[in-house]
Amino acid sequence: MEYRDYYKLLGVPRAATADEVKRAYRKLARKYHPDVSKEKNAEARFKEVQEAYEVLKDSEKRAAYDQLGPDFQTGQQFRPPPGWGSNFEFRGGRGGRHAGADPGFSDFFSSLFGAQTPFGESDGAGGGFRHRGEDRRARLEVTLEEAFRGGSREFTLQHPEVGGDGHVALKDRTLRVQIPAGINAGQVIRLAGQGTSGGGGRAGDLLLEVAILPHRLYQLEGRDVTLELPVAPWEAALGATVSTPTLGGAVELRVPAGARAGQRLRLRGRGLPGEPAGDQYVALKIVLPPADTPRARELYETLSRELPFDPRAELTGH
Repeated sequence: MEYRDYYKLLGVPRAATADEVKRAYRKLARKYHPDVSKEKNAEARFKEVQEAYEVLKDSEKRAAYDQLGPDFQTGQQFRPPPGWGSNFEFRGGRGGRHAGADPGFSDFFSSLFGAQTPFGESDGAGGGFRHRGEDRRARLEVTLEEAFRGGSREFTLQHPEVGGDGHVALKDRTLRVQIPAGINAGQVIRLAGQGTSGGGGRAGDLLLEVAILPHRLYQLEGRDVTLELPVAPWEAALGATVSTPTLGGAVELRVPAGARAGQRLRLRGRGLPGEPAGDQYVALKIVLPPADTPRARELYETLSRELPFDPRAELTGH
């Protein structure tokens, strides 16, 4: 996707005040509004201006966006830095789109802020209305081992606060979360009462959307995991019992005689816990010993003479 410089789109400096951002938006919105504008590509420009204002008018989004720094250029190919957004919290988070966000907003916007819906709810009590505080949302990155075993851990979030001078500062707060065993990417952990304070009603909640970090050994798909397991040529040809890592600890795996490279073996119930639990698939990778000594070369030469084998027979039809 392409990076978008929201300050450049509105024609304001990065140090612009909220009022300057608002004035710039109103001027450009009048200029490019599709109902009245004669400008070329007015509708597209109007949506760009709307998107830029959606970010820069919001102290939370603006503070998070500013963390990307000024080194990116408009149109430059962009991918959010690893871990970006995992330590920021935003208002909203019960699904749906952000209030005021146009369906035509760019992939760049979605990659940074996702779908957010600020909301409040009222409940009548004592003859008046009490407004429930807003929910807040953030992303929680967990390791695959944490997702498998569950457990408790501390994490720190940053949230922007507007000071008396009108400037935005990032404040840290540390919380503890209980991670359920078997949780998967995209699931949400709710921390009750950790959102914004209500107007006489109860505080909102903090909704943590789980992201599972890449693992050096396993590939995760749903609740299933896949491991590439190296085996020696003789283990694949003759069959063998080999020790195989799983998330729950090493187990003995029977490699059948005549196993092929890429063949997948199944360890039932060895993926993420759940109802039902996921499985672990083991993809066999045949690894050749190097011919890096005279004895090793001698053995390979003996094998080539005494074993009638053509690996390309299927290609030639022989």
